[in-house]
Amino acid sequence: MAFGSGKVWMNGKIVDWADANIHIGTHIVHYGSGVFEGARCYKTPNGSAFFRLHEHMRRLYDSAKIYRMEYSLDLPAMTQAVIDTVIANGLEACYIRPLIYRGYHTLGVNPLPCPVDAAILIWEWGAYLGPEALEKGVDVRVSSWTRSAPNTFPTMAKSVANYANSSLIKMEAVLEGYSEGIALDPDGHLSEGSGQNLFLVRDQVLYTPPLAASVLPGITRDTIITLAKDKGLEVREQNIPREMVYISDEVFFCGTAAEVTPIRSIDKIQIGAGRRGPITAMLQAAFFDYINGVLPDTHNWLTPVTIPKAVPVAAASAR
Repeated sequence: MAFGSGKVWMNGKIVDWADANIHIGTHIVHYGSGVFEGARCYKTPNGSAFFRLHEHMRRLYDSAKIYRMEYSLDLPAMTQAVIDTVIANGLEACYIRPLIYRGYHTLGVNPLPCPVDAAILIWEWGAYLGPEALEKGVDVRVSSWTRSAPNTFPTMAKSVANYANSSLIKMEAVLEGYSEGIALDPDGHLSEGSGQNLFLVRDQVLYTPPLAASVLPGITRDTIITLAKDKGLEVREQNIPREMVYISDEVFFCGTAAEVTPIRSIDKIQIGAGRRGPITAMLQAAFFDYINGVLPDTHNWLTPVTIPKAVPVAAASAR
């Protein structure tokens, strides 16, 4: 099911995609007053399973709390709404986009008079940077745009507004012939991609920027750190200077959309051998083996779900 079709959950009702509309005066349209998540349901040999759905939904509610948005459904009910929406669409594997936002009431910088609404979209979405990128890697540049300074935009929240910065990073990279950009933090340390966390390998040690470097606390980031430690790798979360990417043995992105994508060059400087390195390949294989049910679910990251194709179900109702 491609983007632009199927069923959408809106405030307790499952509607056709074409009917999932909001008013042009809705607060989120004018002021970016919304938070969202990106999660996935995978088709495994044992059936469909959500990957770390609880963690994604908890982060959604953490983001909403930071922005003082209290939705009428609690976390367990909203999680069930996600499950209901996937079942209603009959998709065995899909990308999931829950959104909590300020709705239609009045316009002005103060969002508090506006209601808090929610929606859930799902669609089939393959490799974010293309299937070949997972093996051959991508060419990226260090962006001229930096991430937000502390105490400006809360980067621990997955806010719609934060992604205006991401769009600037992405557009600059694409228009100059790169697949992605890498942002620096306000102090010039490495931060993250436009929508991905960043990892470096040097002398068999795995490095990643800390949360204080204006990075989103990625669920896939945490997954990679956990899998790396399971493999006996040393992992260091620390401030990393820009120039370290150029002399790293391997560099890769990770995220729900990007999954695990190697980087073969940065600013036209070849990284390592210019292709997916051995540690990236090992972690990539471990990640896909886990989400596809090849490895035992030792971390309780998979939530099984039975998908009866094209059989709509009732959604959770807003209180």
